Amino acid sequence: MTRDADLDPTAGPVAATVVHVVDDDAGLLESLAFLFGSVGIDVRVYPDALTFLKEVDPDEPAVLIVDVRMPGLSGFQLQDQLAVRRYPAPIIFCSAHGDISMSVKALRQGAVDFIEKPYEPQRMLDVVQEHLLAAVTAFAEERCRRDVATRLERLTAREREVLRMVVEGLPSQQIARLLGASVKTVDVHRVRIKAKTEADSLGTLVRDVLHHRAEV
Repeated sequence: MTRDADLDPTAGPVAATVVHVVDDDAGLLESLAFLFGSVGIDVRVYPDALTFLKEVDPDEPAVLIVDVRMPGLSGFQLQDQLAVRRYPAPIIFCSAHGDISMSVKALRQGAVDFIEKPYEPQRMLDVVQEHLLAAVTAFAEERCRRDVATRLERLTAREREVLRMVVEGLPSQQIARLLGASVKTVDVHRVRIKAKTEADSLGTLVRDVLHHRAEV
């Protein structure tokens, strides 16, 4: 199984990665399973997009290889659904029906590469290995974003309003004037926001909100 420490000896905690291949071509699934297995990369194959959506672990760092044209959901429709779900795996399209407009569309919608069939084995390995470590980072970022969002859900509507103003950089005195409240009341809200979100400080919480573009 490929790990980020294997790809980068200076990497921190070891995290497992996997390559998911979604394609209705059984021969290609077998071929890619053999190719990645030959270099120790964990690979899982799926005959269609719905099977993938049903079986995939959304928290496991992964790279996704997907065909464009498949029965049921197409590769682009799968890409759209994964975007809605905020599934952060780097997506590589692999298709025998590719053209410039199709590859441009895939890349504009967030794919990291578009490889034509029949694929060249070394190119496929190079592209996938390039993005395995990026996948570990992307999934870690998404976990952190979800954690921030979960903590913000504990806040009342007024506390969220106060936090939005704090994120904008407004001091307590100005927040109090805008809300028609006392500075003491605003400071109480600030204390409660920090406690409910289990933040080390409001500054740390603001940093996390901005970094992960969390909705307050």
